[in-house]
Amino acid sequence: MSLYHQQHVQAGRHGFSRRSFLRNVSLGAMAAGTLSFHDLMSVSAEELRKQGRSMILLWMSGGPSQFETFDPKPGTSSAGDKAPIQTAVSGIEISEEWKETAKVMQELALIRSMTNKEGNHQRATYQMHTGYIPSGSVKHPSLGSNIVREIGNRELEIPSIVSVGATNGAGFLGVDYEPFNVSNPGSIPNNVAATVPDQRYQKRLGLLGRLDTEFASRGGEVVVKNHSKIYNKASAMVLSPQTKVFDLSEEPDTLRRQYGENNFGKGCLLARRLVEAGSSFIEVRSNGWDNHFDISESITQRSQEVDAGMATLISDLKQRGMLDRTLVVWMGEFGRTPKINARNGRDHYPRVFSAALAGGGVKGGQVIGSSTKDGSAVQDRPVTVTDLFCSICQSLNVNPKKENMSPLGRPMKIVDGGEVVQELFS
Repeated sequence: MSLYHQQHVQAGRHGFSRRSFLRNVSLGAMAAGTLSFHDLMSVSAEELRKQGRSMILLWMSGGPSQFETFDPKPGTSSAGDKAPIQTAVSGIEISEEWKETAKVMQELALIRSMTNKEGNHQRATYQMHTGYIPSGSVKHPSLGSNIVREIGNRELEIPSIVSVGATNGAGFLGVDYEPFNVSNPGSIPNNVAATVPDQRYQKRLGLLGRLDTEFASRGGEVVVKNHSKIYNKASAMVLSPQTKVFDLSEEPDTLRRQYGENNFGKGCLLARRLVEAGSSFIEVRSNGWDNHFDISESITQRSQEVDAGMATLISDLKQRGMLDRTLVVWMGEFGRTPKINARNGRDHYPRVFSAALAGGGVKGGQVIGSSTKDGSAVQDRPVTVTDLFCSICQSLNVNPKKENMSPLGRPMKIVDGGEVVQELFS
């Protein structure tokens, strides 16, 4: 490489700037006849994994009501008893329980015209994580697993994909892309600290390897291969000083309080630390959004926990210069009915609901699409699940049409159909 090219390769958070790297190294090498087209594609893919992009999914398990969150309908029979409040962006109102989120509205894009057909929790959750409806013949990988396969840092000693709470897995992509589950955010996960000195631990691993080799020779190759992958990943984390990323006690008390002293707030703070350490996809789950009963009381508690955690996460990422490369997505499996039922709750309603995005190149301070006056249908600019997924891929520089081979020998795209919601980026 020439001195000129050496001087113009710009270092990023986890590697080189894609634009300068490919312009100065790849084109220069091709011109010199030392880099083939195949080599260029390999360099591009590897560089993409090092560019430091990531996504944090804030998952509202149960299906959050759009009326009590980001699409209030004051003065209508659909409104409920939560009043709308003004946000930092003139003309955009959200429910009164989201006061902290209202302050960072300039960073958020609200989609009020999400639409789908799945009204069953299990099926809708599967679809909103994978982009596919459930099938008895194949277990689809989650979008997070696909993202990590494309842009995850393979040299990272901590997991590239983490979930605070149970979530959908890697499906046919295999154990390499399974989420690492954290059940108690704020402390070091159980069983990740070595109970013996490192030298003795390594000897134990050597013994395990010999046992696995013997078992493989007797016909257990596939089992041993997957077993070895899991143990290798776990061992790298156990022996790595990066494991301290899970310990939130290193953060200032004031910041921990801003995030919230609850599992969701701690999960959001952990997500920021994981992104900072190089993880590519983190999901933080909030349970309790299936509000068939007494929605006014139950949603107040849920909203206040999520409001503080989400708003602080967005502010913290921006302050640290990380928001441009970190996409934050808030959503659940569907919305709730315009009509409040006899139990003072709202039932499942996939026909129209809301989602919110910030960072990752998304243009904040805007509302995309709208529902009708009573919130019973999409009024304009419908956005489907696959549209949303294509837009997420656009933010992360992932090709949504890339195909992976399923166990049945059928090529399956990361996202099958859909179009990018261009308004998010313009």
